[in-house]
Amino acid sequence: MTNDRTDTKSAQTPSNTSQAQPKKTSEQNTNAPANQTQTATPNLVAERKTSDVSKKATEDQKPQMKKVDIVIAGVTYQIYCPINEEEELRSAVYYINNFVLDIKQEAPNLPQENLLVLCCLNLYEKIHSQNKTDADHRHKTEQSVALLNKIMQDAQSIL
Repeated sequence: MTNDRTDTKSAQTPSNTSQAQPKKTSEQNTNAPANQTQTATPNLVAERKTSDVSKKATEDQKPQMKKVDIVIAGVTYQIYCPINEEEELRSAVYYINNFVLDIKQEAPNLPQENLLVLCCLNLYEKIHSQNKTDADHRHKTEQSVALLNKIMQDAQSIL
């Protein structure tokens, strides 16, 4: 576990000056010199133990990871992914590999790193364009619904 008391000399070194000092509570000695770090209160220690237990419980619930070899443009990469997401990863790899190979046909002498950068930029452009299209569709749908509601209100007022 962590040490609750900080050495006074190390707390004053220039490299540690940006570290936040603990806040004093009513349980801490308020007459202690300003250059000494106070020890943690029992409540803080209890909180740490509780968070450690919940952290361990969270770690136990993590999905099991699997080492998966993927190939993009002839280069093999080892990726760790949750077992239940392997199929989705392979689908993404298939799509990205084809995308990179299309770029490679247009620029066969580009190094792998540059191919991947161009792939990322092109995919971002596609995603951004799709998001804009989706937003336009949502806006048009909202306008249509508002118009239909107005027509229904007008029809009801006539009856």
